[in-house]
Amino acid sequence: MSSEEENKMTRISIEPEKQTLLDHHTEKHFTAGEIVRDIIIGVSDGLTVPFALAAGLSGANASSSIVLTAGIAEVAAGAISMGLGGYLAAKSEEDHYAREMKREQEEIVAVPETEAAEVAEILAQYGIAPHEYSPVVNALRKNPPAWLDFMMRFELGLEKPDPKRALQSAFTIAVAYVLGGFIPLSPYLFIPHAMDAVVGSVIITLFALFIFGYAKGHFTGSKPLRSAFETAFIGAIASAAAFGLAKVVQH
Repeated sequence: MSSEEENKMTRISIEPEKQTLLDHHTEKHFTAGEIVRDIIIGVSDGLTVPFALAAGLSGANASSSIVLTAGIAEVAAGAISMGLGGYLAAKSEEDHYAREMKREQEEIVAVPETEAAEVAEILAQYGIAPHEYSPVVNALRKNPPAWLDFMMRFELGLEKPDPKRALQSAFTIAVAYVLGGFIPLSPYLFIPHAMDAVVGSVIITLFALFIFGYAKGHFTGSKPLRSAFETAFIGAIASAAAFGLAKVVQH
């Protein structure tokens, strides 16, 4: 959809009194879901993967310097991998939207009667009677950009992706992974013996996981305390498994 067509859509106005009501109404919905999702993905993996790696190496009696070196390498590789994954996922979503929009645009031109019938069917599902939705269908047919947008949203359930989304997602996930990853590694900077450092790593990481889980629950609408305990429990299981496997392999 061109910028000219989008401008045409935005020039359509409603009654002044309704516009006044909208101007004085502030929506309180949470709209930063995608960014929060990226932060959750990056931080959760950044906390648990280096945490498990450090615990495993500590269980193998590696020195703090070796744990720290391996941990930093893992954080760097993990941030790149996770960021690239976020970028490719967002680009895939963008490409999918473009393909579907092109197909829908062609159908509006090739089979307008069928597409108009689909609009009527969608509106009927909301309990709107034929004599009520007929003017809406006719109005959309006179405005192809609005018609296309309606079909993308209500027939296919697709929202137009932000063109900056791919790079933003990659950057957010990568930075969140790095920030999360250095938390379990920080004790190894100050404690030379790995078996002593792992105790500090466990304490600080479990606390960070608990806080992160609480924040995740708050922003995603689930129970914050339950989310906090679940997140900390998963991190504890991961580190205990890595530590135990290292001990088994060592013997």
